[in-house]
Amino acid sequence: MALAALLLLLLAAAPAPAPAPAPARAPRAADARQEAAVRELLQRLLGPRAAAGFAVSVNRSLAAGGLDTYRLSSPPGAQERVRVAGSSGVAAAAGIYRYLRELCGCHVSWSGAQLRLPDPLPAVPGVISATSPNRYRYYQNVCTQSYSYVWWDWPRWEREIDWMALNGINLALAFTGQEAVWQRVYLSLGLNQSEIDEYVTGPAFLAWNRMGNLHTWAGPLPLSWNLKQLYLQYRILERMRSLGMIPVLPAFAGHVPRGVLRAFPRINVTRLGSWSNFDCTYSCAYLLDPGDPMFQVIGTLFLKELIREFGTDHVYNADTFNEMSPLSSDPAYLSGVSAAVFRSMTGADPDALWLMQGWLFQNQPDFWQPAQVRALLRGVPSGRMIVLDLFAESKPVYQRTESFYGQPFIWCMLHNFGGNHGLFGTVESINRGPFDARRFPNSSLVGTGLAPEGIEQNDMVYELMSELGWRQEPLDLQQWVANYAQRRYGARNAEAAGAWQLLLRSVYNCSGICVNHNHSPLVRRPSLRMATELWYNKSDVYEAWRLLLDAAAELGASPTFRYDLVDVTRQAAQQLVSEYYLEIKQAFQSRSLPELLTAGGVLLYDLLPELDALLASDPHFLLGRWLEQARATATSDKEAELYDLNARNQVTLWGPSGNILDYANKQLGGLVLDYYRVRWSLFVSALVESLNTGTPFHQEQFNQAVFQLERGFVYNGKRYPSQPAGDTLEIARKIFLKYYPHAMRRGRAGAA
Repeated sequence: MALAALLLLLLAAAPAPAPAPAPARAPRAADARQEAAVRELLQRLLGPRAAAGFAVSVNRSLAAGGLDTYRLSSPPGAQERVRVAGSSGVAAAAGIYRYLRELCGCHVSWSGAQLRLPDPLPAVPGVISATSPNRYRYYQNVCTQSYSYVWWDWPRWEREIDWMALNGINLALAFTGQEAVWQRVYLSLGLNQSEIDEYVTGPAFLAWNRMGNLHTWAGPLPLSWNLKQLYLQYRILERMRSLGMIPVLPAFAGHVPRGVLRAFPRINVTRLGSWSNFDCTYSCAYLLDPGDPMFQVIGTLFLKELIREFGTDHVYNADTFNEMSPLSSDPAYLSGVSAAVFRSMTGADPDALWLMQGWLFQNQPDFWQPAQVRALLRGVPSGRMIVLDLFAESKPVYQRTESFYGQPFIWCMLHNFGGNHGLFGTVESINRGPFDARRFPNSSLVGTGLAPEGIEQNDMVYELMSELGWRQEPLDLQQWVANYAQRRYGARNAEAAGAWQLLLRSVYNCSGICVNHNHSPLVRRPSLRMATELWYNKSDVYEAWRLLLDAAAELGASPTFRYDLVDVTRQAAQQLVSEYYLEIKQAFQSRSLPELLTAGGVLLYDLLPELDALLASDPHFLLGRWLEQARATATSDKEAELYDLNARNQVTLWGPSGNILDYANKQLGGLVLDYYRVRWSLFVSALVESLNTGTPFHQEQFNQAVFQLERGFVYNGKRYPSQPAGDTLEIARKIFLKYYPHAMRRGRAGAA
């Protein structure tokens, strides 16, 4: 309390701050340290023997006009076969991955790596060089922290940072461990532990607590969590910085716990509205008035404490109005809010640069009219904010805001919501969009970015987007995907190549907005009004499925091939579930009980169990792995139960009463059988009972009954295998032989 009072007095007495100077170049690791970090990455990736074939140098003077550059060469007589020079560690790593892709036919992705190197290493023909057309290549979404990273340990983070470097990422969120700092700040302000516990959510929902959307739910957060995450953040930051990346730290957005009202009775706060079907028990954030002196006290205190703990690279994220309407549309109010947020940053770091997600502008376009957008953006000095045009591949905001009214922006591919499984992409838009943005009149584009809510899916799309961050013009997509398939599997195979061309023109070729692309009937609470429309011809997926199975004799030993076979079979099965759903619905509406029992029986007693067995055969599709990662984070049985509940609830009910039901759905072995199949079983039984008794089917009654099953799954504590079982090839072929004729018969009709 004394510290807060002192800061308040100092702020009240201080004159109004002068306009902040342009930010200094972010400090980074010395070139020699970055060289060493890249060599260490090479050893982790390739092993000591192969890594010895590379000579790495980092020299920031190579940057052309401040833009990252790499050069590859093989000087005659040199001891190392490949010489890599980069303007940063990230640039050098990106050059290495280009060499591995194009000259060695190798591949690195979330689902596996194919690293069969030629021996000796191929010489580089002449000099291969590239300069990124933009300053930044950004990665992450605030939501990724919860949908994907929440249970990660250091070995998993280490692999991710290696992947980031190889893909040229130089700007990324680094949010881990901030709750430990907030804990200290709130205690110093006079809050007690119970008030802090009441505010903070459980681990799986921290992303929305940090943005002010949610409080309390699935908590309280154990203090052991804070300590472990704090030490994990030290390692994350050290590794990112050693490679020349810029970690983006969190800043104060204006949301405060209810306990602040007790500690400071005269504080000026208002409550925002409820969020995403949550009532004020868990939402309706308290937002500090931007003119209240405590806004600067809390914001500056937090950032100073954060910098003292972690150091800084001068880039900070804060999102005040994520999916929440401001209290007023008055431009003066909105510019006052952004000015207050930025002033709290510069109070701790005069060189602060604010990185803000632009999701709010496309999420609530009716509110964010030109005057409101301009006011929020211009509350910050020009050039001191970077806006993430988060969903630019489908709904670019820069086009309707005159390039964010001059504030720099990053063209981002969002692609994934909730970490869902499902083959999907907008490759034509991705291939064209960043270049269109660069040519836009008075463009303020400064980078490209990957901003998925969840990762570890659709590897191809992310490799494509990462490569475009180094390109001066669009790629030939058909040729690119042919090369992709070859290096992913380590062999040229006509069937596999044909399968990928079919996938490229179908699931990966969404144009416009493809609604519910990862929310098929399989993973939704059943009803008689579910959409089954697709943006592609289903028979293309069925034919790609056949071709991959034909390729299995040659490629079946490849882990990445087996992963793709699971994923394409899963997509085919997902389509088949929709077909059987339509048969069930038609049989019910025509009052044909035999047809209803036949279609329902196939779905419940064969297709869904077979799909579950397939998913359980691959380590990337296991519910048990997700749950065991959560439990492994705990330091006691009580914590393990809390984390298990968090992990289960996020992928199912998403809230106490299905508030964001199935938003973060996953197709995982164990989840299909014990959650989705159970719901479908109750649905079919309810329809059968309706026909047998002549009574109407009532959706609301069904919803109440099925909620008890859904909630039971969240709390039942059942343990699931965290290691795969069964032969992927055998199971996939078994499903194919049973269902392919039916699939093609229905699929020829095209999109349903």
